[in-house]
Formats: sequence, structure tokens, C-alpha cells
Amino acid sequence: MNEQDTRALLAEFGASLFARGFSVGSAGNISVRLDDGYLMTPTNSSFGRLDPARISKLDMAFRHVGGDRPSKEVFMHRAFYEARPDAGAVVHLHSTQATAVSCLPDVDPANPIPPLTPYFVMRVGRTMPVVPYYRPGDPEMEPAIRAAAEGARAVLLANHGPVVSGRTLTDAVYAAEELEEAAKLFLMLRGTSPRLLTPAQVDDLLATFGG
Repeated sequence: MNEQDTRALLAEFGASLFARGFSVGSAGNISVRLDDGYLMTPTNSSFGRLDPARISKLDMAFRHVGGDRPSKEVFMHRAFYEARPDAGAVVHLHSTQATAVSCLPDVDPANPIPPLTPYFVMRVGRTMPVVPYYRPGDPEMEPAIRAAAEGARAVLLANHGPVVSGRTLTDAVYAAEELEEAAKLFLMLRGTSPRLLTPAQVDDLLATFGG
């Protein structure tokens, strides 16, 4: 996909996420890896009103080279791309259910949402650690995200929200959507004893569909 088509697809996905409540106001940011750099949603932009021509362009060193000024959380995306050579896109949302899970003090910080459904495992992976709280925009968050992303396709930022990577923009968006649904199921089932996928079932899913 060329850059023009990628810009159009990014705006299309942004509008869809906004319309369905995955992002409100100017919350969240999305980036895509290109052959010569990265595209990223601009700072203070709404997913619901992205202009493809004004989406930020960064070079391979993450320097701003075109479009509007990028999100202040460039470092968050850089951490994922540096930790995961397979990442072709990164989606950061403040989606309600996943953010709610990120606020719970009693979840397993190494893997707060258990393997409830096969599609959660297939799209998000085996683990999804919680990164300790940092002020939004704090560059000190970058090494913590990078360390967590080395072993996971997605992380939850404590009291902030999810950051999800994928091989393509479509993969990353679908994974972020699946994560939100898994978080919703997890919250609905808290206090019960749900049947989880077994380790063998998780291994089979990852062996069959990648992970």
C-alpha cells in the first residue's frame, strides 16, 4: 500500500473508532510504519476528523518532516517499533473497558486479562503486561514500554489505556478492538469462576495463527 492509500486508511479507521466510542475528544493516537518513516495522528487531533493530507510524517529517526505536528506521545510508538521489528502499526486508545482494567489494583500486572476467548489470544497474544503509571507525555515512560513490548504485542498503561501493535494497520486496529471486547468480558465476569482457555489451547492457537 502506498503512502497516499495508507493515509486514507488511517483516517478511515480513525473515524470508525471515534464513531463507535473507542476514542473521545482528541484522545489516543495511531501510527503506521512506512518504507521511509512513519505516519502518525497529529497532536490534539480528533480521530473523527482526520484529514489524510495533514497526518504527521516522521522520518526513520522519528523526526517531524511533514504534515501537522505529531502527537506528544511519539516516544510511546517509538518504543514499540524499536522493541518489535514485526510491528507495522501501533494504536493507542483510551477505550473505556480496557482503561477500566488498567485502573484495577488487584489484577495480575504481568497479564491482567486471562485467556477467555480464542480471538483475544489470536489477536493480542499470550501476555499483555501493565506498565506502571506515568504522566501522559512523560518521556520516562519510553523505556518501561520498550521493555514490556519486547515480550508482548500489547500493553496496558496503568490508569491510562491500551497500546497495541500489529503487523499492519488493519491488524493493529482489529487487535485493539478485540482487546476492548475482552476487557468488557473480563469485567462482566469478575467475581465468578469462568472457564479459561487451557495453556495447551493457547499454545495451539498461537502455533496455528502465529504469535
